[in-house]
Amino acid sequence: MPLSEHEQRMLEQMERALYAEDPKFATALEGSGLRTYTRRRVYQAVAGFLVGIALLMAGMVAQQVWLSVVGFLVMLGCAVLAVTGWRKAPKPGEQPAAAAGPQTRRQGKQKRSMMDRIDERWQRRRDEQQGGQ
Repeated sequence: MPLSEHEQRMLEQMERALYAEDPKFATALEGSGLRTYTRRRVYQAVAGFLVGIALLMAGMVAQQVWLSVVGFLVMLGCAVLAVTGWRKAPKPGEQPAAAAGPQTRRQGKQKRSMMDRIDERWQRRRDEQQGGQ
């Protein structure tokens, strides 16, 4: 759930106060967080993928089909985790979406869900039909 305008302003005031009070600490906190977490998650997923390959190969060598299937499922799950973690990771120098202020949200095109876009199109067509009659 996104923050309200009042909450955004309060958060920005707290950030400014933190920067004014202790800029070194604020800079140290800025680098950690979501980017570090997602990077660590991707590395763990890659390690899990390698374990899955090892299980797959061990199952083939031991002629144990169930072990190969488990290895494949581990590989598949870790690949999904790595891809989703990679997509969610903010780029270096980019602020995470939750920490971005209202200015950045207004500048970029706001992502909307598919249902919101469908509802908007439906409403527009209905308004056009009613206006044409």
